[in-house]
Amino acid sequence: MQNLNSSIIRNPTILPRFSQLLSRDSSRDALRIMCILTFLLLVLPMNLQAQDTPDYFRQQCMNCHTIGGGKLTGPDLKDVTGRKDREWLVNFMMNPKSVIDSGDPYAAKLLEDAGGKTIMPLAYGMTKERAGKLLDLIEAESKLEKSQFKGLKISSEPFTPADISKGRDIFLGLSSLESKGTACISCHSMYDINALGGGRLGPDLTHVYERLKGRKSLSAWLVSPGTATMQPIFKNHPLQPKEIHSLVAYFEESANHNEKNKSGGLVAFFLAGLIGSTGLFFLLDYIWRRRFREVRKSVVEGASR
Repeated sequence: MQNLNSSIIRNPTILPRFSQLLSRDSSRDALRIMCILTFLLLVLPMNLQAQDTPDYFRQQCMNCHTIGGGKLTGPDLKDVTGRKDREWLVNFMMNPKSVIDSGDPYAAKLLEDAGGKTIMPLAYGMTKERAGKLLDLIEAESKLEKSQFKGLKISSEPFTPADISKGRDIFLGLSSLESKGTACISCHSMYDINALGGGRLGPDLTHVYERLKGRKSLSAWLVSPGTATMQPIFKNHPLQPKEIHSLVAYFEESANHNEKNKSGGLVAFFLAGLIGSTGLFFLLDYIWRRRFREVRKSVVEGASR
């Protein structure tokens, strides 16, 4: 290193050339970064625009709305452009809470119809242009005899024990999903699962039937899960209608149970772990003491001899 430094000092032309090389590399790096940023700025908006389609509606809207299939958590959107003007609808889609807080009577009625607590969340990546394209889509689908967003036909017949059992097997992964999707237990827990009760990435689903207000809304949610975690998982591996039917049966049955059942399993798991660790401690203590006595005995006997 010292020789390199001395040679640079002796030859005054080396240092400027070296600095020039550094600046050239820096310029190249900066150019690369600018190209990457430009690519992202151009491609990402194109991807977002590509989602201004039925696919975007399916991902962001279909878990709360249908087009011609009746009310879910939110109202049926068939012919919605005939109920309010497009400007009002676009403003509401851009910021639902702001319109409700302004005291708008129609927005207040929507909130009342949704139970008075469920405010429509702001859809990811919503813009005025996207809202306009969604309204165009809704208008076009409203003219069809049967929209692709009508949703599942939900039976009102009581679920059978076989439906509930099948739903539990699907939840636990004991029955594989037809589209090779991930089992629910990977991310969620339930009241009747032993030990720790399943995954912790998602919420406990013991009372999901109540939270989503019954069969129809829960089924619509399972058709196209709207969370950021579940969307990429189930986009290419959707649940089939018969699988949704069984899962909803299991979730409906779980609504009759409280958290005490689950807490009892956690207490049992804790006690089992405590007893096991205590037993292991005494076992190791016993083994170590015997080893210690054997060593001391040989030392004492050797000294005596």
